[in-house]
Amino acid sequence: EVQLVESGGDLVQAGGSLRLSCAVSGVTVDDYAIGWFRQAPGKEREGVSCISSSVGSTLYADSVKGRFTISSDNAKNTLYLEMNSLQPEDTGLYFCAADIPYHSSWPLSSFCWGTSYDYRGQGTQVTVSS
Repeated sequence: EVQLVESGGDLVQAGGSLRLSCAVSGVTVDDYAIGWFRQAPGKEREGVSCISSSVGSTLYADSVKGRFTISSDNAKNTLYLEMNSLQPEDTGLYFCAADIPYHSSWPLSSFCWGTSYDYRGQGTQVTVSS
């Protein structure tokens, strides 16, 4: 059974940094798509950043480009999101989600900007104060 468990969310002042982690277990294939998504009160859920497990290609939402970095440590089966220069509009519940399997030839954008996932975690709260 695939499980995704997030951690690292916190209350931080604007301009601060956080690193989120997503522990992944139960995956038995090499090709899948995984990423970070967020849900803010009163706003639609949105894709923040995604990565292809096999080729390592990445995508970022325009609002986080240059500030957030997605990475994965396959040895530790963990996905990370390094967030810098946080702003109040970054506040929300951040969760990781995955489509397993996801062939490397499929456009990563279809997963990252889509609205459904095969698996998702419970999320970790990020609150940025002004």
